[in-house]
Amino acid sequence: MGRRSVLWLAVLACGLVATRAAGGGAADRLDRFRVLATSRLMAADLGDPAGADAAHREVLALLDEEIVESLASGGPFAAPAFLQDRLDGFAEAWGGASLRLVRVGDLTVGAFQLGDGPGASSVRVYGAPRGEPQLVGVLARDGRPTVHVVPPAGGVAAFVVVWEGAPSGRGTRALRVDLVHPRDDGVAVVWSTAQAYPEGLMARTWRARGRELAVRYELRYPGWVPGCERQTEQEDVLRLAPDAASYTRVSRRQHEAWHHALHRSVERLFAALSAGDRQGLVALVPDPGLRQRLPAGLEREDACDAPDGPGPAAVSVAASAGADGPWTLTFRRSGSEWRLSAAGPVLQ
Repeated sequence: MGRRSVLWLAVLACGLVATRAAGGGAADRLDRFRVLATSRLMAADLGDPAGADAAHREVLALLDEEIVESLASGGPFAAPAFLQDRLDGFAEAWGGASLRLVRVGDLTVGAFQLGDGPGASSVRVYGAPRGEPQLVGVLARDGRPTVHVVPPAGGVAAFVVVWEGAPSGRGTRALRVDLVHPRDDGVAVVWSTAQAYPEGLMARTWRARGRELAVRYELRYPGWVPGCERQTEQEDVLRLAPDAASYTRVSRRQHEAWHHALHRSVERLFAALSAGDRQGLVALVPDPGLRQRLPAGLEREDACDAPDGPGPAAVSVAASAGADGPWTLTFRRSGSEWRLSAAGPVLQ
């Protein structure tokens, strides 16, 4: 919408807003919103989560009233620019809230975050079944919601909700993506990363553009240690199906893939030592003298590895031999595999 159109809407709205205010609805609602913002802060200061939750619920009810009333008024009051301007006023009164609206076909979709705690975020969908504007659906999850409209397919006006959780402290955060379709008089989640990635996603980066969704995320495997650098991460690109009912992975690549490959060899070494598998040890430890010196009880230590540089040729891995104390194992790359080239107890 151009600046001239927005200005026209603002002028027309100023001429009409007195009609709405005369009923007390919009003005009284903002006053109530300010009172609830104060009570929310008091509840937080007093450590009263129940009081904060009650304030959140009442605030969301006020937002529903505001949006439904505006949609029912029609004309400039139902315009996205006017609605967003109203919500910006509410967000300023609340302090720290994010209240964003987007139009998806005949639906108006709000992504609301009132705070960082549980129950503070929701996506609220407004429609007009049988011509009467109303709230037709709510999605409530933890995290910050962002709504992205996807290209329509077969007349379906679908959208994606990306939920970003709290930072992990290592450059990633929990991520969930829901694909939402209109259904009957409401909406339904027809696909989600919660099913596609049941172990969950800790994402470093993501993007939703057109029909594609790309996510780079932590890959958990034996040898992965929270907080260590240069561990393997995976990046998937998914594409929306022609009927817009699901996403399908079209490509996958790994970053720092050497680390995962290394720890597959480390895991096989520990398993061969524990089982007394001589043939397995010969494949992983070519030096017979080194094989003889390895204690059967070697186990993995949760510590960061020490590669010799970018695209490493050798990596030191921490291990423990029980009562014999900590050990250092040095693996060298051999083609696509890793072999143990040196090992010994750590001098104390």
